[in-house]
Amino acid sequence: MHNAIKVVNSLKWLPNYSIHLLKSASWPHQQRHLILALADHFEPCYTGIPQTYHSVSEQVRRMRDWAKSYPAVVDRWRDVDGHPFKHTYFYLAEHYHPEVVEILAEHCRQGWGEVEIHLHHGIDTPDSPENTRNILETFRTQLLEHGCLSKMDGDATPRYAFVHGNWALANSGNGRFCGVDEEMQILADTGCYADFTLPSAPEPMQIAKVNSIYECGLPMNERAPHRKGRDLRVGEAPRLWPVMIQGPLMLDFGRRRRGVIPGIENSELSASNPPTLHRLKSWRRAAISILGRPEWCFIKLHCHGMIAQDQPSLLGQPMAEFLRELTELSRNNGSFQLHFVTAREMVNIVLAACDGLEGDPGGFRDYRLKLITPARRLAQAAPSQFEYSQPERKSSS
Repeated sequence: MHNAIKVVNSLKWLPNYSIHLLKSASWPHQQRHLILALADHFEPCYTGIPQTYHSVSEQVRRMRDWAKSYPAVVDRWRDVDGHPFKHTYFYLAEHYHPEVVEILAEHCRQGWGEVEIHLHHGIDTPDSPENTRNILETFRTQLLEHGCLSKMDGDATPRYAFVHGNWALANSGNGRFCGVDEEMQILADTGCYADFTLPSAPEPMQIAKVNSIYECGLPMNERAPHRKGRDLRVGEAPRLWPVMIQGPLMLDFGRRRRGVIPGIENSELSASNPPTLHRLKSWRRAAISILGRPEWCFIKLHCHGMIAQDQPSLLGQPMAEFLRELTELSRNNGSFQLHFVTAREMVNIVLAACDGLEGDPGGFRDYRLKLITPARRLAQAAPSQFEYSQPERKSSS
């Protein structure tokens, strides 16, 4: 019964989903630039056992292994601007260890991604607004000590992107895994420029609004003010922070349960859902863009990079082969250009679109939000650095 209620509650997005598909039916044909980001809910402490965490020394080992393995998988496959595929590492605020974060920060300074903020709270009992604010401000300061985060338009206030643990953004779980109705206002007050939590289907925290980039439409100190909102559009700069950056949420009729029920494409990369060109078609059909700029398609994916069973898909052949097929498709097909970006870079491109800028979005990666410690630009690795155990196959659009 509980599972049935969970499924029904998670499907409240279907009416808006259908309306969005009808409104945006022609947009995929107008897409000239695919802007692809991966929000990694990055938890080196994760063991898979509730309330049990890896020791700091084991987290250091895992982080070093990741930093060594990642470049070998992604380095060969570059976007049109010469950038490799990047993770945005949303690191757990409640499990800060300087020796672990410093390895990650150096990995990012080398050009493989950027660090932002991830928070689980209210697990056993609802959290308080005061404690939530304190955790965010403290972790923000700790990340600054490693040279992480960004600033906007030269302002001294550190800015960050956010992912909520257990999907319960702004108490959208009705008290579970948060408990703070005014969380969105706290995020705004502490420098959050964008939230990257959604989609969360099939979890019940999934809201009705889908496949959108928007600003909250309900009072920021109320529960889940992101349930409604104004889509961002060309010619109108955002008036509220954080802006909401959703990833694709689609029905997948190519993957049916029991041969009948369509699967849910929720933009997660995992062992059971590796990246593929078939999934790329769904991500493009979601047609997430700024109104008035359909040629710029924003694709925000998510993963849990430190879950051991998912790592073969993220650090192994499935990811490397997807990147090969994707970059070859972009180069050979000619219908779109590919841009690998971080969460910050994606938001900068969004803001450029809102200001009416057009053309090549790759030139707007640092439009307003600029890294406190700029990453070093990577030279491209030799093609022989990563080899496949299977012969190459032709890809199709």
